[in-house]
Amino acid sequence: MGGSLWISHGATEAMFRGRSFLAVLPLALLLPAVRVSAQLIGSPLDCQKMCVCASNIISCSNINLTNVPITLPQYTAVLDLSFNAITKLRAEWTPVPLEKLHSLLLSHNGLTFLSSEAFVNVKELQHLDLSSNGIRQLDELIFEPLERLEVLLLYSNRISQIDRSAFSGLNSLQRLYLSHNQISRFPLELVKERSRLDSLRLLDVSSNRIKAPPLNEFQALPAWIKNGLYFHNNPLPCSCEVHELVTRWYLKELSSATDFRGSHTCLLPGQQKEKVVIMDLNKVYLNCTEVIGMDKIAHLEQSLVLDCDTRERDMTKRWVLPGNIPLSPAFKTAVMRPKDGSLQIGPLKVEDSGVYTCYATSESFNETVYVTVMVLNSTDSGGLENLKTAYTTLIGCLVSLVMVLIYLYLTPCRYACCPGQGLEKSELRDSLHSSTVSISHTHEETGQVEVGGFVNKHGAFLQPKDQLEQNGRLNPIGEEEEEWQGDNRERRRSDAESVSSVCSDTPMVV
Repeated sequence: MGGSLWISHGATEAMFRGRSFLAVLPLALLLPAVRVSAQLIGSPLDCQKMCVCASNIISCSNINLTNVPITLPQYTAVLDLSFNAITKLRAEWTPVPLEKLHSLLLSHNGLTFLSSEAFVNVKELQHLDLSSNGIRQLDELIFEPLERLEVLLLYSNRISQIDRSAFSGLNSLQRLYLSHNQISRFPLELVKERSRLDSLRLLDVSSNRIKAPPLNEFQALPAWIKNGLYFHNNPLPCSCEVHELVTRWYLKELSSATDFRGSHTCLLPGQQKEKVVIMDLNKVYLNCTEVIGMDKIAHLEQSLVLDCDTRERDMTKRWVLPGNIPLSPAFKTAVMRPKDGSLQIGPLKVEDSGVYTCYATSESFNETVYVTVMVLNSTDSGGLENLKTAYTTLIGCLVSLVMVLIYLYLTPCRYACCPGQGLEKSELRDSLHSSTVSISHTHEETGQVEVGGFVNKHGAFLQPKDQLEQNGRLNPIGEEEEEWQGDNRERRRSDAESVSSVCSDTPMVV
């Protein structure tokens, strides 16, 4: 009996132990799930030991967090979670809206994933710091809920892909930092006229992999955007277009060019890819045209629009005409446009040339813009006519030159000294060096010349019948003179060279 009771008692104890084990088993199985859930959701906010809570500022920096703390107070305005180990920002990181949160700091966390709904409950953010993480791409519409965001820090990540709609909805964005990434395409949609973020004043894409920036689009941007467009330290190929762009920005004193003059570099063609400063290209490496300060060149009767292109936006503008003449409503050929403060001048005259000055002022900034205008003393059509006249004159000169050459080398020669008309060398009368006053050998053979009953042994006299007049000149060359001796009346040909030079038109008589 006792033994059976003992057995029954032992069985009962064993049974209870089994039941307690079965009751504890589900709890033990739930422990890993609780730990995983705690890792996904995060631990409650501890303002005593882990975080610093100062009024509406909560700083949980550098405490090795893997998730955002839960139970954040709704009055939180600044949340600092930098220098932790939060690798993913999920949609449920804050289950309740934080309508007063305007600054969220998540730098140096190793973030690699951003949920498409990560910012749904923090729509009032104005400052978002995601710098120095491992983000590789920005998906479409990821920042769309942040309509009030003004500053977005994304530098020092691994971003190589940016969806064209990633920044859509950021209507208040003023400063965007994308430097020190792996971006190869310039995000033109941020600054282009139709898709431009209207409030954007600073875009930093320096130290990336951009090789072909849209230079023409850059030139067309207003100065207040170019002043804050930083694209230095990219592997740009050296060209005169790049040199002209950077030089003009430098002459305009834009901060993006003057603050980083030595960092605006390009790569020379070749295997070594030597890096040089863009501003020094025209000195040694490329024969680029020098960039001068002349802004506008126009013709007579044209009209021009002069932009008061200031480095700040929404400034009060005032124009002064050449000769320090203030603009007034009395001028009909110079009118300031109220929309953008530009100056329309024309129809232009030569006296409209000069320097036009725009004084721009605001509450915190003053700027003076100079626009030089040169009016050429011709119209567009007049310039074309002058060009045609120049070509006609040139063609006429060429034709005249050809005619002269034809006359000199292709017409028959009438003189004894012409090539191909040579006589025997023994005939001394063909000598080209005969003196016009020398005694001809023909006369030496006869020994004398009889003129009017006198004998002259030294001179040669022209007979009146030999003086043939041509155009009012005496030209005895090539004529025959008759010399009479005694009764034989022997007729001989005299040497014309004894009278005048071979190629002379004027006779010389001794």
